[in-house]
Amino acid sequence: MQGRYFAALLAAALLSPIADTSAASVFRCVSADGHVTFTRHGCASDQDVHLQDARNPTPSSGETIPLADPARRAMTAPANPGELVIVGQQDDGCGNLLNASERRQAIIRKEVRRGMSRADVENSLGKPDRVTASNGQQRYHYREQRKGGNSRQVSFDEAGCVKK
Repeated sequence: MQGRYFAALLAAALLSPIADTSAASVFRCVSADGHVTFTRHGCASDQDVHLQDARNPTPSSGETIPLADPARRAMTAPANPGELVIVGQQDDGCGNLLNASERRQAIIRKEVRRGMSRADVENSLGKPDRVTASNGQQRYHYREQRKGGNSRQVSFDEAGCVKK
């Protein structure tokens, strides 16, 4: 009988919640010149003493954390609700002549379209067989591998964009 009593007492001791040992009282010491010091050992006699309760709750300890108050946010209506306002857009360096979908379709179909960059052309057709340059403009030359194949030439402007 004594063994069961001891086992029940041991189980109760192990299952009982442990007090929060991370909480501590900290002294906030303010000197005459306004210098603030936090310590656990007390303040000097010439300093103002304030007792601070320093608690650092563990995550998901059940304590609620205040969130932003949506009622405090001022809602501003647009001046003209039917007007479209563009805040910013990505500049591809070639005048944004192609959107991402058109660019992707051209690369898949191995087409070269005005507004593509050198990287886009290389993604579409591969590395060029020959590169020539004159007056700050480059040309990529492609030759088809099979006998009697066509050759293709792509011209770029000074910014590195396809021109036609």
